[in-house]
Amino acid sequence: MSQYQRLRMSLSIDARLETWPLKRPFIISRGSTSEAHVISVAVRDGEIIGRGEAVPSARYGQTIESALAALEPMKQHPDLDRQEIQKRLPPGAARNALDCALWDLEAKRSGKRVWELSNISPLDEVQTSFTIGLDAPAPTGAVARENSHLPILKLKLGGDDKDVARVEAVRANAPSARLMIDANESWSPQHYRKVVPELSRLGVELIEQPFPAKDDSALAELDRPIPVCADESCHTSADLARIAGRYDAINIKLDKTGGLTEALVLVECGRQAGLTLLFGCMVSTSLGIAPARILAHPNDLVDLDGPLLLAKDRPHGLRYENGRVGLPSRELWG
Repeated sequence: MSQYQRLRMSLSIDARLETWPLKRPFIISRGSTSEAHVISVAVRDGEIIGRGEAVPSARYGQTIESALAALEPMKQHPDLDRQEIQKRLPPGAARNALDCALWDLEAKRSGKRVWELSNISPLDEVQTSFTIGLDAPAPTGAVARENSHLPILKLKLGGDDKDVARVEAVRANAPSARLMIDANESWSPQHYRKVVPELSRLGVELIEQPFPAKDDSALAELDRPIPVCADESCHTSADLARIAGRYDAINIKLDKTGGLTEALVLVECGRQAGLTLLFGCMVSTSLGIAPARILAHPNDLVDLDGPLLLAKDRPHGLRYENGRVGLPSRELWG
């Protein structure tokens, strides 16, 4: 038996629920929450522990319970490695947490950082957006005013007659900020035609997932004066052929790709297709953000603000300062 085989057979996996309170309720078109519920995975090889975190999404039929149940059989496989779990687990939160824990474990075993192992040249800092949840125009404007010093704001919209007023409130209270909006599948083509000229006037730079994923074929026939980004419509590299001609950008979230391993493939394929890349996240701690943080290039968009919505982040969290976020420390991940 080789040393590598012995290392793999010694692995043990612990997966559990963690709950992190938010600073304020976070609202999107599908609902609201006051807590972030994450799954935390630790993969142990003797004294070395690799860690990962993910957020199951009800939108994709996932729950904390189903994600933990999916991970349970993985504890029985002595041949566990990153390539093997691509076969055994579907894309989603369970695979993301385990995949990223295995990357972290490999980095700790080797003494190298994950970006060295994956041949990435990460930026020391990237500029991230800050997300403002769905609300009435007045409180939306108030949150924008509190965060008007930040360079990029991303606003949740709801597909109702207040959408333009919400963006006007943000623009009035944060006149110098760059603006992106996320409709979370709440729009119709009629609403799109009505509001897009106004959003263009207000300087919105990106529209994320205006239509339900099952109905996004309408985008191929609509003018797109503002680039449109696929979120719910694009999970992995296998989705790129279906969305061609409908979107100008893709939101890469590791909770959709099922971890860093597939995210690296989607990044490469997305760049080859000429799409703008937006690196996004769920509401999570810095441990869940760290793997996506290393992927951004200078021309990419970054929406990795999950820890900023928490009342408290975990120890050794990512450094956020004036809308910029640094690289993860060794103590955090990778």
